[in-house]
Amino acid sequence: MRYAFLIICLYFLSFQGVFSQEQPNIILIMADDLGYEALAAYGNDYNQTPHLDKMIAGGMKFENAHSMPLCTPSRVQLMTGKYNFRNYKGFGILDPKETTFGHLLKAQGYATCVVGKWQLYGNAKQRELAAGQGGSLPLEAGFDNYRLWQVKELGSRYKDPLLDTRETGVEMFEGKYGPDLFVDYLETFMEKNTTNPFFAYFPMVLTHDPFEPIPSSVAFSDYDPKTRLNDPELFPDMVKHMDHLVGRIIKKITDLGIAENTLILFIGDNGTDRDVTSTVNGVLLQGNKGYTNDLGTHVPMIAYWPGKIKAGSINPNLIDFTDFVPTLMEASGAEMKGDKFFTDGISFYPQLLGNENPKNKREWIFCHYVPNWGKFEPRTFIHNTELKLYKNGEIYQLKEDLYEKKAVKKADLDKKSQKVIRSFEKVLTRNMQ
Repeated sequence: MRYAFLIICLYFLSFQGVFSQEQPNIILIMADDLGYEALAAYGNDYNQTPHLDKMIAGGMKFENAHSMPLCTPSRVQLMTGKYNFRNYKGFGILDPKETTFGHLLKAQGYATCVVGKWQLYGNAKQRELAAGQGGSLPLEAGFDNYRLWQVKELGSRYKDPLLDTRETGVEMFEGKYGPDLFVDYLETFMEKNTTNPFFAYFPMVLTHDPFEPIPSSVAFSDYDPKTRLNDPELFPDMVKHMDHLVGRIIKKITDLGIAENTLILFIGDNGTDRDVTSTVNGVLLQGNKGYTNDLGTHVPMIAYWPGKIKAGSINPNLIDFTDFVPTLMEASGAEMKGDKFFTDGISFYPQLLGNENPKNKREWIFCHYVPNWGKFEPRTFIHNTELKLYKNGEIYQLKEDLYEKKAVKKADLDKKSQKVIRSFEKVLTRNMQ
């Protein structure tokens, strides 16, 4: 079945010549529970991220990237390029019938690797909530190499981590730090693939709670993760270590001499934990993970590719998580045939290279959010950078109302804004048919 599936993937894609290292390596890094307001580059007055700052100085910073409000909906959308109403089965679950960017890039000749947080197989409770639907294992999702936390078993993700590695199976690494072990494995993978293209997906466990000491902290050596310390005051340290790992990855591709043929993308998966409050340009902002306002969906995004992306670029355009699949495919040299492969996304690859036209720029972002987890409310909406319309008719002016405390009436908007809302109403009707 797996061989047949790969043949189908090859049929979906038109190849441009024989596979070669002319295809860029691709590294996609996704921080866990990291909204835009948590980074200095977006105005945070406290958190220090020198390596991400260097990425921005040498690459492109995106100002309007938006995820789903919660981790699994974001991951399913990111990996498949489809809106959640098409394929989201339940929290912690990736339908094994879905085609992921792992499958697609593998079919393009890429070596594939995933390290970090999996959480897509589904435990007993998650399968119950999803009406018995089971999830995917990394091999089933197109990744031949992996070191992951929470595949079938839980355990610690930070100190004394319980990890599942392709070559050695499930192990507990006493005294070690999970995030460091992920990058160790990733570095080895890159060393083995310096002459052929590779795709590395790194859904980090940082900066998700529990908020615990990092290895450079004096408290780390004596800390027992079984005590389940969860102190939001340690969040800046975890941001710092997340940034340190990004620096390790950049140094590795530089040392291997492949930096100019490697595209690195950095994103957050959803808003910051609600227990974390950031000071942004002197204003206190509370993380809103799980909720559909700006603080729940607005995430950092950085692209780095020496010699290809103009250093110090600022991109104000809207980016949605469905956009990553077509972008990675275009970067790989594949021609996406519309009648053979479906995506809701729009490739932003031309924007990376400074080639912009209306065809590769979004006018709006659509979100269908039914998390089936916790107490989070299902909501469907559409927005641009100024206005948001919910399916129930609520309208918010985003720049003046980040937390969406006060809905406005369409009749009270100016004519230009009313025209935008009317166009949003049509999109909502069309997308849910």
